[in-house]
Amino acid sequence: MLADQVAAAARMLARMEYVHAFGHVSAREGDHVWFTPTWPPLGRLTADRVLLLDLEGNVVRGERRYRPIEVDLHLGLYRHRPEVGAMCRIHGLGITVWAARRQVPPVLHGFGGIVGKVAFWDDADLFHNRQMGEDVAAAVGDADAVLMSGNGAIVVGADLPQAMVRAWSLEERCKLALYAGPQGVPFSEEELERRSRWYPGEEKRLWLWLRAKYGDPEGEYAWAEGPPF
Repeated sequence: MLADQVAAAARMLARMEYVHAFGHVSAREGDHVWFTPTWPPLGRLTADRVLLLDLEGNVVRGERRYRPIEVDLHLGLYRHRPEVGAMCRIHGLGITVWAARRQVPPVLHGFGGIVGKVAFWDDADLFHNRQMGEDVAAAVGDADAVLMSGNGAIVVGADLPQAMVRAWSLEERCKLALYAGPQGVPFSEEELERRSRWYPGEEKRLWLWLRAKYGDPEGEYAWAEGPPF
């Protein structure tokens, strides 16, 4: 059940320290979206507490009082992006620093390019209504991640594993750019294009590693013996 996967992904992100009191995970299922609530904390979330919303934001399963204010951000992107199946709203330290700088860091290392296209949204307000969700969806186009002014990031994927891997890649990209400082040499377009042909296989390996390091001992995202490729 997709609710199990959303809860498991939330617990993983908490262990990764990409979410804390704030942050959320969502996944699309047909005309509905499974969404993490504001309570309990993401690190302790179980499938039975995950909210089910329609694409207008109405809660059809779960406690409405725990509906996050930024539901409209996710729903705006889902409505504009039929290829997107999952999202992670995160606040990793590296991501938070670059969001505060109001800049998108360059790709300095191959793994930092796995996240794909990164856009920037220059408004520090929370996404608290439908129009804001529509505005950001229209502004960022086909971006795979969006850094938000002073407010972390949101990362999208075809499914939860891809969104999780891209979240890791974005944080890796941000942290490495901080460590390297002005001495870091960004990839050229040609270098990034050549390197990116390896990304499909690396995404699979990264997902297995994330499951092994941060996943539950048992359950939907437990460690599997051997790679599925």
